[in-house]
Amino acid sequence: MRTIDFYRTRSGRCPVEEFLDSLTGKQAQKAAWTLQLIEELDVVPAQYFGKLVNTDDIWEVRVQYGGDIFRLLGFFDGAALIILTNGFAKKTRKTPPDEIRLAEQRKRDYLRRKEGKDE
Repeated sequence: MRTIDFYRTRSGRCPVEEFLDSLTGKQAQKAAWTLQLIEELDVVPAQYFGKLVNTDDIWEVRVQYGGDIFRLLGFFDGAALIILTNGFAKKTRKTPPDEIRLAEQRKRDYLRRKEGKDE
């Protein structure tokens, strides 16, 4: 089993929570269902979760509700802990490079702070 946690900024903000709060009730419900699936299934279908190529080990949670497509990006901290860093509504086929860069930057920040090298 996996555990999903959300990245927090130094000031305590949680960008993924803020993104999920911006969704409609049904959209948020589908996102929560997808996250639960990722936590509970040993093998998660690729339509819901996959590693992004040409990134610094960034993974993508894929949520679709009706015609709306959402993505949550994050990374593994160890074998079973997933830290989600950011979320966005997907409007094109490719994941926006700015969103990938943001996920990679937050991953570096998280790991630096975890190791006590944040100053």
